[in-house]
Amino acid sequence: MRHPGPKARGAAGFTLVELLIVVIILGVLAAVVIPTMGGVTDDTRITAFATEMSVLADAAERYQVVEDSSLPDTSSGVWPTEWDGYIRQDQFEAPTPLGGVWDTELNSFGVVSAVGAHFNGGDVPADADLAAVDLMMDDGDITTGKVRKLADDRFYYVLEE
Repeated sequence: MRHPGPKARGAAGFTLVELLIVVIILGVLAAVVIPTMGGVTDDTRITAFATEMSVLADAAERYQVVEDSSLPDTSSGVWPTEWDGYIRQDQFEAPTPLGGVWDTELNSFGVVSAVGAHFNGGDVPADADLAAVDLMMDDGDITTGKVRKLADDRFYYVLEE
């Protein structure tokens, strides 16, 4: 009778060592990719905020030209009814992408008229995030220009000084 000899390694699966190596490689790749992707969310929120603020600023400027009047002042997050036809109510009353609510100001905080975000003393975005918004819309300096911080928790597009 013949002995079958040493058992040949079949192609049926992987060894434990091979599986461990694959898992380690995937772990290293995930450690590199995940932090990079985390910043995408912040960048997206900053861009969305700048876009929405630009839309509101354009509507406010259009209102002032057509109505020959300054933008009405409202409570934070409350849509000015005079804006009917200039901006949708749900667009104004929705929370901003960076937190807080949209707001209009008239003769306060050292400006005649402005539209922007009031963070209501809550989580105010970092100055670096606001500067990124400012750079997309203005001069990149949150203390000067058309787009700026009017108070610690207020970031606005100034329509009239």
